Amino acid sequence: MAKNIGFLVCISIMALDFTAGILGIEAEIAENKVKHLKLWIFDCRDPSYTAFKLSLAAAVLLALAHVIANLLGGCICIWSKEELDRATANKQLAAASLIFSWVILAVAFSMLILGTLSNSTSRKDCGISHHRLMSIGGVLCFIHGLFAVAYYVSAVAAIAEEKKLNQHHHQQGQA
Repeated sequence: MAKNIGFLVCISIMALDFTAGILGIEAEIAENKVKHLKLWIFDCRDPSYTAFKLSLAAAVLLALAHVIANLLGGCICIWSKEELDRATANKQLAAASLIFSWVILAVAFSMLILGTLSNSTSRKDCGISHHRLMSIGGVLCFIHGLFAVAYYVSAVAAIAEEKKLNQHHHQQGQA
């Protein structure tokens, strides 16, 4: 039963991240459909309510996927070089995946939120052009899904290894 739950968690994380990625790309497409005037690096355009909704939904789904992976994966932390040297491969992979997933989350979430904010105004917006924020954020959602699943799987495996090792040491202590 636990293996089935792990599979469902992985599928859920990937589905949320995949959907967030698609929504981010669709938000960029919707933003590009509104009327705009470009003059060198300056861009004047009307906000797109559709892009606003899509990029906000993408940011929420990305955050939800990250929360699920981190809550259900448990806490895998390595605090020192000595602990890193002694850690199992699963624990090292979990720690590395955790770091990468947080970095990708920060960048993707920021890009999606900036895209959301740029489409939230009710007036025409003129400023320096910053295209592709939401589509890059959307692509990063796909990558986040890979690292979030890698973290979840390796963290669960590291916790299982640690329990097995502690049980083995406990049985040796009784003998």
